Amino acid sequence: MKKAAIIISPNYKDHARRYLRDCLESLRIQDWRGEMKIFITDNQSTESSLAYLTETAPEVEIIRNERNDGFAKGNNDALRLALRQGYDYLVLFNMDTIVEPDCISHLVKTAESDGTIGAVQARIMLWPDKNRINSLGNVIHFLGFGYCEGYGKDFSSFNLQSAGNICCPSGAAVLYKKEVLETTGLFDEEFGMYNEDHDLGWRIWLAGRRCVLAPQAVVYHKYEFTGDSRKYYRLDRNRILGMIKNYQFSTLLLISFAFVFMELGVLLFAFQKGWFKDKLKVYQYFLSWKHWQYILAARRKSQAIRRVKDRDIIGMFSCRIWYDEIGDWKLELANTVLKSYWSAVKRILRVKPGAMH
Repeated sequence: MKKAAIIISPNYKDHARRYLRDCLESLRIQDWRGEMKIFITDNQSTESSLAYLTETAPEVEIIRNERNDGFAKGNNDALRLALRQGYDYLVLFNMDTIVEPDCISHLVKTAESDGTIGAVQARIMLWPDKNRINSLGNVIHFLGFGYCEGYGKDFSSFNLQSAGNICCPSGAAVLYKKEVLETTGLFDEEFGMYNEDHDLGWRIWLAGRRCVLAPQAVVYHKYEFTGDSRKYYRLDRNRILGMIKNYQFSTLLLISFAFVFMELGVLLFAFQKGWFKDKLKVYQYFLSWKHWQYILAARRKSQAIRRVKDRDIIGMFSCRIWYDEIGDWKLELANTVLKSYWSAVKRILRVKPGAMH
C-alpha cells in the first residue's frame, strides 16, 4: 500500500497558535485509506508556541530547529526525513489552509493516473470567500515573475473537469512523487522563501515530468498579501536566480534585451513603492563571486537533469505582467512590447503553440 507524508509548512514564532488547529482537524478526517503521517518543522518558534504545537498535535512528528533557517530549508528538513522513512508521496500544505476531506484521495488518484506526472497541485481557493480562487496553478512569466492563475476570480467562470498541465504548482497545496524529488532535488534553500516552488516545478518539467492541477482536490487558503520591502527583495532576486539556473544559455541570450528593458521598469516600480534600496541589494547580490559560485553550481545541477529543450516547455510561459497595482499606460506599453518580443523569441526557438500545455 502506498504511503503519504503530509508536511505542514514550518512553524515559526506563533504560527501554530494562529493556524494549526483548523488545518490539523481537516487532515484528521481525510478519507484516503493509505498510510499517512504528518510532519512539521519547528523553526526556532517561541517555547510557548512549541508547547502548543506538541499538545495540539501529539500524532505529528516534529523536527526541531534551534534557529530559523528559512521556509525552504524547513520544508526540506521534513521532506528529507519523510523520504528516509520511505514515503511514496510527499504532500505539502501551508499551515494556514483547510483541506477538504477527499483532497488527498484526489491528489493521489491524479498522481497515479499517468506515469509522466511528477507533481499535482490542489485547487486552492480563498478563505472565507470559498468561491474565489487563490491559485489554479502558478504561471511563470518568461522574465521569471510568478503569478497565481485565476487569482480573485469566481471559480464558476471556469470549466475544469479533469487534470491539466500547469507551469508549476504552488507549495501551499501540492503532492510530489518520491522518485521525482529524488531526481530533481528538493527546494533550493538559497531561495529562502518565495519562488522556491516555481523553481522546483520548473526543474520537474526539465526532468521530463509534468506538473498538473487536480481540480477536484480542494483546499482553502487564509491568504494575506504582505508587500514589505524584504518580500520584494526576495521575489525579485529569486526570479532572476530561477532564470539563470533553468534556462538554456541560448534562451538567456535571446531574452537578455527584454530583461534589460524590464529592469528599467522594475527600478521605477521599486522607487515608487519604497523598496529602491532593496532593489539595489538585488544587484549587489549578483556582484558577489561567492554567490556566483553557488549560482553556477546550482545551474549545473539543473541542466544535468534536463531531458527536454526549452522549446518543449516554454509555450506555457506568459508574456504579460499582471500587477494590478501598476495597471496604467506604462504597464500596458510594457506588455505590448514584451508580447511582440516573446513571440519573436519563440519563433527563433521554434516553439510549437501550446508546447506541453
